[in-house]
Amino acid sequence: MIVHSIFFYTFSVIAIVSAIMVIVSKNTVHSVFFLILDFISISCLFIMIGAEFLGMIMLIVYVGAVA
Repeated sequence: MIVHSIFFYTFSVIAIVSAIMVIVSKNTVHSVFFLILDFISISCLFIMIGAEFLGMIMLIVYVGAVA
């Protein structure tokens, strides 16, 4: 249970920081990389809370469309 919480908070912090970096970053390529990181971390959060289908669809559709 502790390990699950640590991973959840780690992915949450990564999602928040990468979302802020998407806005702050001046370089467009860096913003896209941070956006991909944000989508991957949010997808991992969905998978961790039990919404595997939503997490996988987010990976396939959003990360696949950006990349």
